[in-house]
Amino acid sequence: MRQPFTLVPLNLRTISRVSATLRRTFLATTLPFLLIGTDASAQSDAQLTTILAAAKQGTRSPSMGAALIRDGKVVASAVTGVRRTDRAGDTQIGDRWIIGSTGKPQTAAMIARLVDRGVLTWSMPLSAMLPELADQMRPEYRSVTLVQLLSHHAGLPENVGDMPFIESFLRDRRPLNVQRLAYVARALREPPAYVPGSDFGYSNSGFLIAAAIAERATGKTYETLMRREVFRPLGMSTAGFGATPAGQPTGHEADKPVGPSNSAMFAPAGNLHMSVGDWARFCVDQLAGAKGKGKLLSPASYRVMQTAQPNGPTGLDWGVQASIAGRKGPVLVHSGSDGYWFAYAVLFPASGNGVLVIDNASQKMGGDAAGMAALKEILPTLAPAN
Repeated sequence: MRQPFTLVPLNLRTISRVSATLRRTFLATTLPFLLIGTDASAQSDAQLTTILAAAKQGTRSPSMGAALIRDGKVVASAVTGVRRTDRAGDTQIGDRWIIGSTGKPQTAAMIARLVDRGVLTWSMPLSAMLPELADQMRPEYRSVTLVQLLSHHAGLPENVGDMPFIESFLRDRRPLNVQRLAYVARALREPPAYVPGSDFGYSNSGFLIAAAIAERATGKTYETLMRREVFRPLGMSTAGFGATPAGQPTGHEADKPVGPSNSAMFAPAGNLHMSVGDWARFCVDQLAGAKGKGKLLSPASYRVMQTAQPNGPTGLDWGVQASIAGRKGPVLVHSGSDGYWFAYAVLFPASGNGVLVIDNASQKMGGDAAGMAALKEILPTLAPAN
């Protein structure tokens, strides 16, 4: 198993942990403006398909998918390639992809729905939200809030430090909410990486803790809450948890299909799967929310999600920045990977434009390079130069 990780959404520099080694790549672009198809359909858009096929050149990525958003509407979507390298089967437009940590904003939106209804509050201390763990958790964590958990300001390390403990969840057959609570209890006993609230430190553990809080407050599992609060209201019929179903694209390493690198209980931090169309539905709602027209959340909750917190570059859980790769913002960004897939989301809330790109290959197979190449081609069509 690879250590769970994400790609941190800063200026589209990708920060991936592969065998505990950090690597940074900066996306820069000076390519000319391109016209993309203006009519989304159930078929791959021809020009966007061509862009993806070109992005795959020079890599061994089996397949890629993308969705293009203009003025708050999906105007093109496309896939190209094969679902897996060991058998026949071209990728289809409705296929499901593991979107990695780009799913974190969806977890944050579920929590925001509970806040909007008064089930939770942004400012309640952790000791009150998980009282059964209050005596066990380190005192530094007791006053941590939901906002800090979901914006990576809670002082938590990226993951629990015990790798065999993390790997044990791949074999765990207990209910997923019970597994999450066991992980949370361990995470809250480990020393903080920094004083909570004083800095930014990317943490998957914070999202598992937030999920456990929601489960305790509602008596429902994270999976039930996501279906009820996010997927169904937005019509995300392909959205699910953990590994993609049989017959769908799989992740790849060393040119071979591989199973999930993260356990099913890890879903709140980045183990969701869905079609590019359903992923885009969520992002379209986020863009609408930026203009006061969102369906899912209150205006206040959209603002909290999309506003950078003090001492850090993120909202809940969007990277928030003034520009990206030479294109004028403001821009909301996130990227993600479990090592076998790479996913990128870039949204321009002022214009309602955005792009989502995903592929199913490891870094060594060029998965990250393929995604970057596609973004390099598309971003100039979405926002003016600085």
